[in-house]
Amino acid sequence: MSRSTTLTLLAALLAGLLGLAGGLWLEHGRKPSPPSPAPEQVSVAAPMVAIGDPMPALTLPDPDGQPLKLPGRFAGRPLLINVWASWCGPCLQEMPELDRYSREQGDNGVQVIGLALDTPEAVRAFLRQLPVHYPIVLDLPGADDASVRLGNVRGALPYTVLIDANGRIAKQKLGPFQPGEIDGWTR
Repeated sequence: MSRSTTLTLLAALLAGLLGLAGGLWLEHGRKPSPPSPAPEQVSVAAPMVAIGDPMPALTLPDPDGQPLKLPGRFAGRPLLINVWASWCGPCLQEMPELDRYSREQGDNGVQVIGLALDTPEAVRAFLRQLPVHYPIVLDLPGADDASVRLGNVRGALPYTVLIDANGRIAKQKLGPFQPGEIDGWTR
């Protein structure tokens, strides 16, 4: 890994830790909020998907506002959708690994798409600092965002779903990929 990539990753990790510390500091004097409902009690407007279900059709904008239909032009090949946000430390740590994997796939391998639950401005600023070579689409976090429609019942990040070449949910993963893990996970 180059020195500049290492410094960028360290800066992203430090920014995430500072954001977490600031959030905890701001919350310190407030009354605790009521506990969140258990995942099975969460009301979701969109139907949930499980392993073996067809991928729901999604149309999401790229960072420049251009709509991208999923699976659309990605149909017929496996598709890995990684859900992330610019403020998510573990998401940022795994992005170089996803980028490496995406570049190794060539024209017939697994296609990688990043789904940012973030604002266009935050995503564009982030990608100037840590560019990736796979497409990025956006959605705002919410009870029926694209992540939830793809099976992310906890709403935690990062979240990855693998769609098989027939358009069905093949695998789901909550949490970041460790170096080299993605190679075996997509088989």
